[in-house]
Amino acid sequence: MIITLTTPAMLFPAVSLLLLAYTNRFVTLASIIRNFDPKHEDANITEQITNLRKRIYLIRRMQEAGVISFFLCVLSMMAIYLEYQQVGSYIFGASLICLMYSLYLSVREITISCDALEVHLQHFSTNFKKQNRK
Repeated sequence: MIITLTTPAMLFPAVSLLLLAYTNRFVTLASIIRNFDPKHEDANITEQITNLRKRIYLIRRMQEAGVISFFLCVLSMMAIYLEYQQVGSYIFGASLICLMYSLYLSVREITISCDALEVHLQHFSTNFKKQNRK
């Protein structure tokens, strides 16, 4: 398959926006972590901190995979520009694989985020199923 120089260039806006979204997630988590007071630690906070650690680790890996994808995308454009079509195609394929891995990690992080919210909501006395029946 022969790809043109514009094919990898189409990923630029997508990867850039993805990295921006990952950075926003990271900044939000950093803010939450900084607001915890170690003096008021209980079981709920311990569970939340465990979830936050997992999420920070996943976001770091998401960002790394996204940056590698972006780098490989640029490298594939350079190879195509220098008329190394086959090499450029393979590098572009590797870029897409890194992007898919980054998106997979994003879904895992979202799942952990939902689990963290569920842990937090367990401490409220309102039962959602009972409310929906009324």
